[in-house]
Amino acid sequence: MQKIGHQLPSNSARRALDILGDRWTLMILFHAFRGRRRFETFQSRTGMARSLLTGRLSRLVDAGVLQREQYQGRPPRYEYRLTAMGVDLFGASLMIIRWEKIWFPDVETAAHRLHHKCGHLITPELRCEACGEIVTARTIQVADGPGAGLEPPQPPRVQRRSTVLRDAIDPDRQMLERAMEVLGDRWTAHVIASAFTGVRKFGEFESELGVAPNILSERLNRLVDLGVLDRRLYQEKPERFEYRLTAKGIDLFPLIVELISWGDRWLDGGKGPPQILTHSSCGHRLVPMITCDHCHEVVTVTSTRLTDDQVASAQR
Repeated sequence: MQKIGHQLPSNSARRALDILGDRWTLMILFHAFRGRRRFETFQSRTGMARSLLTGRLSRLVDAGVLQREQYQGRPPRYEYRLTAMGVDLFGASLMIIRWEKIWFPDVETAAHRLHHKCGHLITPELRCEACGEIVTARTIQVADGPGAGLEPPQPPRVQRRSTVLRDAIDPDRQMLERAMEVLGDRWTAHVIASAFTGVRKFGEFESELGVAPNILSERLNRLVDLGVLDRRLYQEKPERFEYRLTAKGIDLFPLIVELISWGDRWLDGGKGPPQILTHSSCGHRLVPMITCDHCHEVVTVTSTRLTDDQVASAQR
């Protein structure tokens, strides 16, 4: 149980994950980027219960990511369209695809068949706009920004976890199952984001996130099992462990950068970014850009498609 008055360091990635860190939410957004808008379509593509889908759609509308528009009067029917804020999540969605395609390539997964206008199947790259170099965790320095400070944590919420085995899901619903095992839970995603700030010990995670010990223990164990964190003994009596990002975990950094950038643009509350990221290779403040690994041009929502589904249809 969280302590009354507990405050957390302001962080744009955390704010973004409070909205997006949920398996069902990620599934809805994935289909929204494929141009799907109607309740029945979301339900058939994801297999979600009606009450669960209603709740997630309402949450995304309240957050400003989707807008609800009536398309039929009698009986009233509505569709859910990405707002400008929602379309701006395209970069984060590309970084999710990038991570899964690198670590779990699967030609049967639609998201792994991402085409760029140059005609190639691509694995998106995150680069620094100033110098054009690929961005890695080792080349980024972080300093407090104008929005630095403390803020209350998001209240706990009841979430229904998927208990369906991956092999039992049809290919269209599988999508990014492995990435969703890692990212489709708010606390799991928060643990990863905190690990990038140098948090390693159980007590540090607990203090940084304001999470209950039993929840934290389960999430850390899950990330170790998934190969994202490595559990290392640093004290024998009593036994104490620290948790370090593996190569697979470190490779999630481009996604964290995109979440920070999106949170800075949409969730700063008018105070400015809590952190300033600097690309040490060139010395400039980091402005991330996503490029094609073949032609090296910038990748946009209108220059890509997934198989035969135009991603750009999300804007229509």
